[in-house]
Amino acid sequence: MKRNHLIATMAGAGLGLAVVGGVAATTFLPEDAPGGPAPAAAAVAPQAVADHEVLSADALLAAGEAGLAEAQDQGQQVSIAIMDRSGSVRLVLKTDNAGPQTQDSAEQKAFTAVSMGSPTSELAENASGDGPTIADIPGTLFLAGGVPVTSDDAPIAGIGVGGAPSGDIDEEIAQAALEALEDYEG
Repeated sequence: MKRNHLIATMAGAGLGLAVVGGVAATTFLPEDAPGGPAPAAAAVAPQAVADHEVLSADALLAAGEAGLAEAQDQGQQVSIAIMDRSGSVRLVLKTDNAGPQTQDSAEQKAFTAVSMGSPTSELAENASGDGPTIADIPGTLFLAGGVPVTSDDAPIAGIGVGGAPSGDIDEEIAQAALEALEDYEG
């Protein structure tokens, strides 16, 4: 038998020894690990768990595909980002020739729309002025192209589009993605 094919195991008192190709490794079973057994996972009280709504993977894809179709119909090279309420990017799609800056723009618009619960085109007017403004919040972008996704009148996601020569076009594409969610039948 060739040495690199030799496998020997030995179990006893929770110790496992394996020799593979001349290298030995040991493993401990949890009850015999140094320091004693691992603590059992505790179940938390049901009232300690918050339920929140998120878009399903299939709904995300439907929205993204609708946005891409609209971008292609308009001849635009864009990125589409969908972010959930917690700020996690759930989907990014790009047309074939979207520029490298378009993804950051789309993600920031999605972040702004879900954070503020309004389309970014409506928020832009509040982002300027003397002194601190909402534009000072890190990660936000107050250009048209971001729309919130709501359920029971609360934002649960944001759709952001970046890359068209006008934010109005970005917002039309984001609106097409949102409409796919409004019509989604799963």
